[in-house]
Amino acid sequence: MKNKIAVLTCCAMLFALSVSTEAQQPAKIARIGYLTADPLSAIGGTRNAFRQGLRELGYVEGKNLVIEWRVSEGKPDHELALASELVRLKVDVIVGGGSLSIRAARQATTIIPIVMVNGGDAVGSGFVANLARPGGNITGLATFRPELSGKRLELLKETVPKISHVAVLASSISQDYAKVLQELDTAAGAFGMTLQYLDIRSPKDIEIAFRDVVKGRADAVFFRVPNSFAGSQRPQIAELAVKSRLPAIYDRAEYVEVGGLMSYGVSETDLARRAATYVDTILKGAKPADLPVEQPKKFEFVINLKAAKQIGLTIPPNVLARADKVIK
Repeated sequence: MKNKIAVLTCCAMLFALSVSTEAQQPAKIARIGYLTADPLSAIGGTRNAFRQGLRELGYVEGKNLVIEWRVSEGKPDHELALASELVRLKVDVIVGGGSLSIRAARQATTIIPIVMVNGGDAVGSGFVANLARPGGNITGLATFRPELSGKRLELLKETVPKISHVAVLASSISQDYAKVLQELDTAAGAFGMTLQYLDIRSPKDIEIAFRDVVKGRADAVFFRVPNSFAGSQRPQIAELAVKSRLPAIYDRAEYVEVGGLMSYGVSETDLARRAATYVDTILKGAKPADLPVEQPKKFEFVINLKAAKQIGLTIPPNVLARADKVIK
């Protein structure tokens, strides 16, 4: 009997020790790679929204989460090298901040899950088989940025009804350049506008383009240049438009927040928060192939009244009433 008691006591102690050891085991640390072509200084709002989305889901950096940030500054070769680096680090998920990053991540791995923050035309780009069932290691959020081009031109016309000549600052480097031009040509025909296209292929082209805009006597500016090399120059770009005394519309609210006149586009912060949900779902065992690709749900029309005053423009009340945000 004494022997049995001794054995049972020993077993109980071993069990208690085992439970205690398991309780002390650290939680698994999720390692996420975030790959983007945009300078980190240009995506502060997006980064914060992504982090906030993860925090709301229980992830705390330094405790159960590590985010490996990698920035290529818009250089394709550099992008692929950084994507390969994330693969070597054996991250659990790669988050692609744009088409260039997503394409590089796809080249680097067909195994590690990839979450798109801004996948553009995800099907047309070949990232996924279809939106409902992606079918590979990529899922996340697609956007229809080119299709918003006509809407931006419409808002510009409603804001300044007399405009007839619009300078379009866009970049042939962009994957959807042809689609943007097609949308703009269609809209311009409907509004009786003529368009002056200026191809922006590097940061130094921007200031030169504004000089050409003034020489060409344009009535307004439509600005849609890759964030990878325009994002860090937003204040200067907004100032160039003001100095030219030209109404300008942008695709990102960040331009308006630093002095630009107005913007209309997808809410980048909303996309980033929703991308965090995809990351969480995958970390919990879901396969990207089975997670439907979603499209934008939130759009923002932002107006800067100070910028309007600087160029002597009065925003019509009906346009002002439609704004989601007005900066005074």
